[in-house]
Amino acid sequence: MADMKVTLSGWELDNPLIPASGTFGYGYEFAQLYDINMLGSFSFKGTTREARFGNPTPRIAETPSGMINAVGMQNPGIDKVISEELPKLKACFHKKVIANIGGFSVEEYAECCAKIDGEEQVGLIELNVSCPNVHNGCMSFGTDPLGVAAVTKAAKAATKKPVYVKLSPNVTDIVPIAVAAAEAGADGISLINTLLGMRIDLRTRKPVIANKMGGFSGSAIFPVALRMVYQVYEAVKLPVIGMGGVSSAYDVVEMMLAGATAVEVGSANLVDPWACPHILEELPAVMQRYGIDSLKDIIGGAH
Repeated sequence: MADMKVTLSGWELDNPLIPASGTFGYGYEFAQLYDINMLGSFSFKGTTREARFGNPTPRIAETPSGMINAVGMQNPGIDKVISEELPKLKACFHKKVIANIGGFSVEEYAECCAKIDGEEQVGLIELNVSCPNVHNGCMSFGTDPLGVAAVTKAAKAATKKPVYVKLSPNVTDIVPIAVAAAEAGADGISLINTLLGMRIDLRTRKPVIANKMGGFSGSAIFPVALRMVYQVYEAVKLPVIGMGGVSSAYDVVEMMLAGATAVEVGSANLVDPWACPHILEELPAVMQRYGIDSLKDIIGGAH
């Protein structure tokens, strides 16, 4: 029988598959379609201190091999996530989740981490320093090693939970950013968030989305994500959660060979709500095809 278990900072997951933040809500919506307990875990919607309505519409643009979004981290705020969203989730998901935390200041990140620290449902924190769709927040920290270090240190001081830093691909060199997070005390690295892209409407001659630019995701970015996971695995001695364009069990295995301990699935959930169950169903056969008895054995196997 295929052994799909993996471990993130002492937390054992039944399998490495994790729906990515922003593509799975707070989980209970997908629980109406299938038993989400089959997942390793999931990263819930990016959460900030205050409630956010997000960016003006239109927010979504399709591309031939992906999509562009500029939702802008719409969320009800950390207090309501704790008091309303997590209790609803607990009724349908019996494993721990990943808390994706965003912010507009170092103090906001620390405050949100401190508040989520007491929630048993949260297995680890994913610091979102990489969302390209909020102004003066998230990615403004994540493209600067000093900014990443400052947020990481503040988060680590505010919580006892493992802290994984989610990095932006919108940089010249991902390695110094990852090293800065590691040196500041991060327990792991998540990457990549979306690339920055845009579409223009030929009839109106204006950008399709109101924000002009947005996060480009989908299968087209998989080779970029794979390359960055490979680089970061070699640069830091921390577990890596890999993501970016993953849409099949073959992608999961490839991402793990590059160095990922666990793998997040993003846009594929928006194209097909059953994407994750399909990948999990396919994974044992792919493991058998390539002679893989345990997924733990292949982590970083391409190095």
